[in-house]
Amino acid sequence: MGSQFEAGDILQIAMRIEENGGNFYRFAIQIAQDERAKELFGKLAEAEDNHREIFKKMLSKVSTVAPPEYYPGEYAAYLHNYADNNLIFKKDVMDRELAGIKDTCSAIDFAIRRELDSILYYHEVKGFVSPAEHKAIDDIINEERKHFNVLSKVREQYAR
Repeated sequence: MGSQFEAGDILQIAMRIEENGGNFYRFAIQIAQDERAKELFGKLAEAEDNHREIFKKMLSKVSTVAPPEYYPGEYAAYLHNYADNNLIFKKDVMDRELAGIKDTCSAIDFAIRRELDSILYYHEVKGFVSPAEHKAIDDIINEERKHFNVLSKVREQYAR
């Protein structure tokens, strides 16, 4: 397995990022102290799930060639591991930061950082998918920006 990824690989990684984002927001619902924050995190989890489905549809349209595998699912496991440990939701960072999330404000701060990371990643992803898919990626970038803006405004309210 080289360091070059195909469009299908990039989309699988994007799906994993969105899955991790949805899982985080579901975690944040559990620690949120008020209903307004719980509702916000619920909506954001749903949006991440929707983004994952968009990437899944994109993936179904591209041809992917997985390298030879020693066992079924090896390459998918590799991509998941890569996404979990090298990108937006790096395992060591996640473990350290999640341990520090004890309240709504710290959950919002964490989410803001991940939304910014996602925006940057998706800008880069555009270079690996066909121009026909750029609008869908741009739409997701705009959604992530909206998430960032909403989270930033809510964070300001908690800071008061």
